[in-house]
Parts: sequence; C-alpha cells; structure tokens
Amino acid sequence: MKRLYPEIEPYQRGLLDAGGGHLVYWEACGNPAGKPAVVLHGGPGSGCTPGMRRLFDPSAYRIILFDQRGSGRSTPHAGEPGVDLSANTTPHLLADIEKLRLDLGIDRWLVWGGSWGTTLALAYSQAYPERVSEIILCSVTTTTRREIDWITRGVGMFFPDAWARFSDGLPEAARTGDMAADYHRLLMDPDPAIHEKAARDWCDWETAIVATHPDHTPHPRYQDPRFRLGFARLVTHYWSHAAWL
Repeated sequence: MKRLYPEIEPYQRGLLDAGGGHLVYWEACGNPAGKPAVVLHGGPGSGCTPGMRRLFDPSAYRIILFDQRGSGRSTPHAGEPGVDLSANTTPHLLADIEKLRLDLGIDRWLVWGGSWGTTLALAYSQAYPERVSEIILCSVTTTTRREIDWITRGVGMFFPDAWARFSDGLPEAARTGDMAADYHRLLMDPDPAIHEKAARDWCDWETAIVATHPDHTPHPRYQDPRFRLGFARLVTHYWSHAAWL
C-alpha cells in the first residue's frame, strides 16, 4: 500500500482567469518557501481530490493543485446544460498551466501526472522544458488512438459482461465504430434522458475496467450526476480527438 503524508489544508487558493469565461480553480499547500510541484490530475475531467495534497512532504514542497478546465471547482463545469467545449483542448490546458506558473511567480517546478495527467505532463514538458525541474508519472498513458481503442473496445475481452452493457448503451443507429465519439454525441444531446443514461453507462464501464481486486468499490463521486456527466463529456471529447496530439 502506498504511503501518503498527513492530511493538510491549502494555505492559499484562487481562481485563474484563463480567458474566454474560463475560471480555473487552484490551491497551494505545504511550505510556501518549499520546492514547487504541480499536480496534474487524470480523467480528463476528474478534478483534484484532497488526497493529492498528500503526495509530497508538506515541509519540503510548495504543492500546487488545480482543476483542469470544465472539471472540479473550475467554471464553467462540463456537466452544465449547453456547455461549449470548443475552448477545452490540450493546447488550452497547456496554456493554463503556464499562466498559473507565471501568476504564482514560479520559475521552475516539478511536474507530477497520473493517468491522463501523464499525457498532459509530457506535453507540457515538451512545450516548456526549461520550466520543468523533474517529472513524476504514474498510471502512464499517452492517449494515442491505439490506447483509446484498447480501453474502449479491446479490453472488453476481459470484462465481457460489462462490455456487453457498455456496447448495448449505444443505439444501433448511433454507432460509427468510434466508441468515444459515439458516446460523446449522446452525452452532448440536450435531452436529459439521453445524456444522463449515456453518462451512467460510460462511468459504469470506466468503473468496471479499473476494478483490479474483488472487493473494489467505485469512488463515491460517480454517484453525483453532475460529476458523471461532466467527466464523461470531457473524457469522450478528448479521446475522440486523440487529445489533439
């Protein structure tokens, strides 16, 4: 079992004006004079959790967390009716990270990424190598078309029952062969009966394929309809575009 540092609260928080009406929530924890480290959460669309504050020694690090566009406490949230995701792309997220660094007066920082956050960490480090002191990656993914096809289709061979439910969630007329794009169209449908069912079906699939032990229980946030919809919309939005990479 991984060891985490004790629970802590932020000593500073705010909303970064990222332009175009986007406000990105951020917080700083640990030692204000410590080594800067930025945490890039997964998803896309998961948002940061209090447990992510515990990844670094709070006496030694200035820990920066933020909720990527459309997720968590950032606004507008991707789960809102009529949300426009056209200004929510990997280049936009990279610009947000760099603007946050500048606004906080940080010269260089350690970049930590988990799952989708590893893709973002690598992309940021390639775009701004002089601003990255170290990289820490876990649950590594690079969001390639091949990886997306595997996680939306190939891995179904190991979870046949869950795959059947996931596949059956798409009406025959809505299928093009691109599961992420097909689900995204349902998720963006203005009819709540359509997009809410699609969000539950998508999140049920995600929950099934990350269950690595028999007593696995889904994260309680999947019980929140707003989280489910925003999360599923952002994942399928990014995956159907191969993260614009």
